[in-house]
Amino acid sequence: MYFHIIASGSKGNATVVANRNSVLLIDMGITLTRLKEGLAEINLEVSDLEGALFTHNHTDHISGIKFLSPKIMYALEGTLPSSLSNVLTLNEPTKIGDFEVTPFRTSHDAHNSCGYLIKDGDESLVYMTDTGIFLTENIPLIKNPTYLIIESNHDIKMLLKTERTFELKNRIMSDFGHLCNEDSALAAISIIGDDTKEIVLAHLSEEANTAQLALLAYEKVFSHFRINKDKYVIRCAHQRQSISGGCLIDEN
Repeated sequence: MYFHIIASGSKGNATVVANRNSVLLIDMGITLTRLKEGLAEINLEVSDLEGALFTHNHTDHISGIKFLSPKIMYALEGTLPSSLSNVLTLNEPTKIGDFEVTPFRTSHDAHNSCGYLIKDGDESLVYMTDTGIFLTENIPLIKNPTYLIIESNHDIKMLLKTERTFELKNRIMSDFGHLCNEDSALAAISIIGDDTKEIVLAHLSEEANTAQLALLAYEKVFSHFRINKDKYVIRCAHQRQSISGGCLIDEN
């Protein structure tokens, strides 16, 4: 299993999860050109997509759905028009290609927002962005993934210094907004386990965060709880630059 985060942030999101036989897309909040370019980076095409999973219906996650076939779209009820998607059920696995996909609840100001647990044999990936708090009810389902892609949206001090409105700042910091760096690290500690190899910090705000601040927060929180962060590859996803992770073993 490997992943390729084409774009991550408030201006558009798209992540590919794939193995040798199957290719999934998580969210489509970018242009068709950007999607094609991102797929080409890992030698794939739009026609290779077997499923497109959607976390919620905010524009930065669904603006590009018109470029995808409704046959490959999957979402919880009410996320997309019923004519455009296959309806998933919360906490129930669905087979898409080689993958077993299970949506789980997140806390965001969008109808039926969710994250995804994606399994491929002994490997698994948890994708969780756009959530104001980490819902501990999900721990039994998503504990100990091989790969964790988790929101680390903002540095609180930096957010408060922005010129955003008071209402917007409160929304972002609310239980239905976005995870700050420290809360992201605390959530990650609850999710990771002995099998976890990589942690990617996603949906970083370009105005209220930096990769350096996010990684520093992780270092401080992990150190406080005496967790050796060097056991994991910890990186940040970007809005305009793609990153890859996971492993595709050549069996030939």
